[in-house]
Amino acid sequence: MLFDVQKYLTVATEGRTVSTYRKNQIIFRQDDSADCVYYMQSGRAKISVTSEQGKEAVVALLKPGDFFGEGCLSGHKSRFATATTMTDCTITRIAKAEIVKVIHSEPVFSQLFIAYLLARNSQTEADLVDQLFNSSEMRLARALLILADFGKDGEADPVLAKISQKTLAEMVGTTLPRINYFMNKFRRLGLIDYNGIITVHRSLLDLVLRETPSIEK
Repeated sequence: MLFDVQKYLTVATEGRTVSTYRKNQIIFRQDDSADCVYYMQSGRAKISVTSEQGKEAVVALLKPGDFFGEGCLSGHKSRFATATTMTDCTITRIAKAEIVKVIHSEPVFSQLFIAYLLARNSQTEADLVDQLFNSSEMRLARALLILADFGKDGEADPVLAKISQKTLAEMVGTTLPRINYFMNKFRRLGLIDYNGIITVHRSLLDLVLRETPSIEK
């Protein structure tokens, strides 16, 4: 019988639970025990790290279809970051022993999981290049494109209606006034619509592609 990945990821049974979370609810905190992997069924969430000085940085944004908390599979005993919902969410929690078992026993699932991790690793490398070589203006533009899922089918989706400029500042690594300035600039240039809901236009992608740094081999 063919393994049903979608059913496995969305239906609760032994080793898996499905929970609903309200907006701004903590899923897990930095330094909590790491004993499971999560799968985002619906909604949006963010992964953030807080320094000893109390400074917070958003290191990842989660959307439907994303796994997170998989550090437990590589031997991490505690969470390195905090996961917080940005909208109402439905999330599947998969116990570590359960997901290890299915990775070893179900090739269809293991291929999907590995492909996801490889894609996210590439995304992390691109994020690092972005932080090292791009201006805060270009980092914001790229963050907006990622939020809008630009590149999947050539069309942009509305970005989260309630995403705050504070969250954008934490993602980009700059100040709130700078984010406000660049958002107004992008709107004035017709690169985005920004009136409660942020809608990203292809012209913003064209801008980022022109400015993308190249690394000498």
